[in-house]
Amino acid sequence: MDMTVSPARAAQAQEAMAAIGGEFLTFRIGTEEYGIDILRVQEIRSYEAPTRIANAPDFIKGVVNLRGVIVPIVDLRIKFALGEPAYDEFTVVIVLNVANRVVGVVVDSVSDVLELRQNQIQPAPQFNTAVDASFITGVGTVVESERERMLILVNIEQLMSSSDMGLFDSLG
Repeated sequence: MDMTVSPARAAQAQEAMAAIGGEFLTFRIGTEEYGIDILRVQEIRSYEAPTRIANAPDFIKGVVNLRGVIVPIVDLRIKFALGEPAYDEFTVVIVLNVANRVVGVVVDSVSDVLELRQNQIQPAPQFNTAVDASFITGVGTVVESERERMLILVNIEQLMSSSDMGLFDSLG
């Protein structure tokens, strides 16, 4: 089954998400804050070193056994080229259900769950072809105590299903 998404369909999905809004689990990687659709989140676990897989890309840290299910673990700091990862007591794995598969993503920390309305979400900026931002749904603006912060909204299903991830082809 071909999991690739055409650029036109990806744009439609981004526009639909921006038009609807919704609830997002927010997390940090370095100084940046991201959000993913809360409906994709299965659970949040503390980080434990996974079993390495030979010849896997660097961002695929390995696999863990989660109650009898072998779950590939992706480090988003490495995938997004945001510097060297450091694993500490705040590092967590967000276990996701993506395309009817279970996958874990390593992030620096989880913040909270936010509801964003349509007027709080702007479309993703357009970059040149050297930057793959097809998995960015949009940018949310959150105002708390007169302080505004930006939230990069990630289409996690599109990111995990992308051909360069190779997750759903190679791991089962």
